[in-house]
Amino acid sequence: MDYKNEFIRFMASCEVLRFGDFTLKSGRKAPYFINCGNYRTGAQLAKLGGFYADCIKSCSLEADKLFGPAYKGIPLAVSAAVALSNKYGIDMGYCFDRKEAKDHGEGGLFVGDVPKDGDRVIIIDDVMTSGKALRESLPKLEAQARVTVPAMVITVDRMEKSLESDLSAVDQAYKDFGVKVYSIVDINDIITAIECGEVAGREYLGAMKEYREQYGAKA
Repeated sequence: MDYKNEFIRFMASCEVLRFGDFTLKSGRKAPYFINCGNYRTGAQLAKLGGFYADCIKSCSLEADKLFGPAYKGIPLAVSAAVALSNKYGIDMGYCFDRKEAKDHGEGGLFVGDVPKDGDRVIIIDDVMTSGKALRESLPKLEAQARVTVPAMVITVDRMEKSLESDLSAVDQAYKDFGVKVYSIVDINDIITAIECGEVAGREYLGAMKEYREQYGAKA
């Protein structure tokens, strides 16, 4: 899938994919970091949405709407919906939640194409670390309507075991909720891209592989 290498180059050019010595929220010391906060311009967001659309299309995912968890998921879902229409002619609805339900005007917790009974909803997020966004989103969606969530799409799967088990957050999400999580790329794709010279970072390959060996989730 050519879009995978293109996406890795895109992350590097936006300084989203970075190499060095980083202390993660988990306390682990990592030789690489994914900082999705570095997507900062309209052009970058438009291109990012295109990669989400590529992943959804290539994985043959079907749904009625996209849901972006507030706040960071909002622009991601919007950009993905626009890209699905522009690139593939798929006019899919999108929605997002408020942090607090609105008690005036139209009211409600959701903005956009509000979920209805029978809807299939794909959740859009950036990088899954603990699965918190999924755990918080599902009850909100299910309280709104009788929906199904066939998939969640993220940018990068770090493929790391959690602090509580040997399962990755992605695998744990499927075990706990039956939701399949798809990623545009995973850490193995990034390592291969470095090895092939698609992006810089060859000097960190050894450390990345050691980190993957130590903290990688079981297949």
